[in-house]
Amino acid sequence: MTHDALSPVLSPLLEAAGGSAIRHGYFSRAGGVSQGLYAGLNVGLGSADDRARVLENRARVARWFGAAPEALATVHQVHSPDVFTLSGAYDGTRPAADALVTATPGIVLGVLSADCGPVLFVDPEAGVIGAAHAGWKGALGGVLENAIEAMEALGAARSRIRACLGPSISGRHYEVGSEFVARFVGTNPDHAGFFRPSPREGHAMFDLPGLSIARLTAAGVEAENLDICTYADESYFSYRRTTHRAEPDYGRQISAIMIRD
Repeated sequence: MTHDALSPVLSPLLEAAGGSAIRHGYFSRAGGVSQGLYAGLNVGLGSADDRARVLENRARVARWFGAAPEALATVHQVHSPDVFTLSGAYDGTRPAADALVTATPGIVLGVLSADCGPVLFVDPEAGVIGAAHAGWKGALGGVLENAIEAMEALGAARSRIRACLGPSISGRHYEVGSEFVARFVGTNPDHAGFFRPSPREGHAMFDLPGLSIARLTAAGVEAENLDICTYADESYFSYRRTTHRAEPDYGRQISAIMIRD
């Protein structure tokens, strides 16, 4: 795995919308230099992986876009609804936030994940892009809607925005407890539709991708789901799979998008 070429999955919806003006990719573990538990393209600065290897992996992602390593913009993800707007050149800061938007060409917006949902956005007519990290807290808290609003502040129109949910844990493998279900249903009774019975009493299977797509659609954005389960597909890092195997740590993959210069 470590010696393969980078092989990101592309979104048909974003490809059709952005054309040659936008480049994007949902990266797997393939093509990186990390070893052991992190084997492959681990881009997680918060992991215990060798930092030099993580930086090389991130540089490889930037180079895939035809950009310098310092053009790869990410944030310190904290499962929040907060959005960071890049209005000019990227200065390397990583503020606490879970989404980024920009209208500046040449900046690669990236979000990291290991079961949570990475969502990439584009309004090609306005030349505005976005990237969001939507775990259950972020999705429930409004990170996707906030990213759309931040794009609108840069000139985008939600009627033109296209969004794609990348590799994330599926409802087939996301078991939660009754308190988790109660929290969601207490917020909105319609959220009950995102839960299915679990084989274990007092538990349910949670459809995080379904929630994210529903919220994007309700916000007036055309959206698609790549339907790649990070838990089931070992080409991707998975926090929950790592936990079930009692492994000490895990890597993170990246999903990224750029307006071409």
